[in-house]
Amino acid sequence: MFHAYETGGLEVRKRASGALELAGRFPYNRPATLSDGGRTGRPRKEVIAPRAFNYRVNREDEDIHLLVGHSYDRPLASRGAGTLSLADSDEALTFVAQITPEIAATTHGKDALAMIGAGLAVGISPGFRIPPERAVKKAEEVTEEDPAEGMALIRTIFAALLYELSIVTRPAYPEAQIEARSWEVTGGGVHVPAKRNPYAWR
Repeated sequence: MFHAYETGGLEVRKRASGALELAGRFPYNRPATLSDGGRTGRPRKEVIAPRAFNYRVNREDEDIHLLVGHSYDRPLASRGAGTLSLADSDEALTFVAQITPEIAATTHGKDALAMIGAGLAVGISPGFRIPPERAVKKAEEVTEEDPAEGMALIRTIFAALLYELSIVTRPAYPEAQIEARSWEVTGGGVHVPAKRNPYAWR
């Protein structure tokens, strides 16, 4: 499972009934630096293209969860439970979650709301997988950065299977998983090797 990251964009609203509503957005076309390249390597950046998540988002029978820290043991809402709604546009993926009193009373629910309220958990991180090439011919592409701007390799994701959105405190880009999926430059251009680990933390 891949995870991207975007800071900010979270808002907690309290309705007159006392129910809590959590709203957020994950903007598209925002380059994220996954690695600075170290002392000898090249920086690596990633961009999620507009509507990259629309395959599962547009199918309302596909369940998508809102979690704390990518843990299915700490759910806040889900589309299957009728407490999570999603909207996709060229600018961003937005969501509105109804936090029920039962969930707000759990340990992880109280902790999440407290961290959001304190400004400590301000990240929205989608968990997704890249579809197989047999299903989507060009789900991703790796290109070289404009030399006038730098020397990074830029991976653009055009199509991804979204399974969950998570509230996080900081980016989840463990270096080991990034390095395990090494990007290569060849005579025919830049590419991501076809063989890779099926899951990775982003």
